[in-house]
Amino acid sequence: MRIAVAGAGAFGTGLAISLAANGPVTLWARDQDAAMEMSKSRENSRRLAGHAFPENVHVTSDLGTLFEAETILLAIPAQKLGNWLKENANNLAEKRLVACCKGIDQSTLRGPVAQIEAHVPTAIGAMLTGPSFAADIANHLPTALTLACKDADEGAYLQACLSTPTLRLYLSQDVIGAELGGALKNVIAIACGVCMGAGFGESARAAVITRGFAEMRRIGKALGADPETLTGLSGFGDLALTCTSDASRNYRFGQSIGAAESFDTSTTVEGAATAVSVSNLAEKHNLDLPICRVVADLSAGKIDPETALATLLARPLRKE
Repeated sequence: MRIAVAGAGAFGTGLAISLAANGPVTLWARDQDAAMEMSKSRENSRRLAGHAFPENVHVTSDLGTLFEAETILLAIPAQKLGNWLKENANNLAEKRLVACCKGIDQSTLRGPVAQIEAHVPTAIGAMLTGPSFAADIANHLPTALTLACKDADEGAYLQACLSTPTLRLYLSQDVIGAELGGALKNVIAIACGVCMGAGFGESARAAVITRGFAEMRRIGKALGADPETLTGLSGFGDLALTCTSDASRNYRFGQSIGAAESFDTSTTVEGAATAVSVSNLAEKHNLDLPICRVVADLSAGKIDPETALATLLARPLRKE
């Protein structure tokens, strides 16, 4: 099976390096100059410096080369995925498309696989998600992820093709749960970063993780996710990693808000956009998601950390 990765950010690059253990991989970058630079230097110095490309990783900015692959991993930011799929729908028809981004589209309130189904209905859509950092994957460190696909046979095929000696994939048919777990953990990670950046302490962070997980389960139930999915790698596993590590972009973004410091605007922070989407979903389904709502306001600069904390602490006392 010919495999390609669309999107040469840190995560897409890490996946390409890891999957090269199984055979040739095409890594597509939108920027032609960046693709030429990576081809020449044999590393992605802009997004994942210090990780050399194996010989069988081919870097290109040519969409035609990308579309030659039977299976394409979509490492494109969640808020840009829909338009990219729409623009290239004819060339993506009947392919296996594996979403590797985490988020909920603001304009449609769809997850990544739902975007695939909407724009390329003849494709096989799947979701690859779970606790992972690009550098760990590129370094061939042991990593376990969830591969969610509604079609059990296609899912099993993808599981066999995309697993490597150090990348272990667990199969699920609960696409909704996998989409939500990957998207919502980024929102909670921002809240945890705010806690630590503002000096609220580790006890406060533990409370945010716990109550944030309750919000994840609440919206998962409303949207039809299997509760077991959110207790697995794509839910709680990813939450635990992202809410406790400085390697998380969403966590660092939260820290910058908490400490009133600037943040690199070129860094993709999926959780900030997803917080708005989740707040809209909560309103649509009449759900109480206070942490997600506060993160949306914090990310937009509508409130400061002290106001956010006061808002959460002032909520009525209740049973757990």
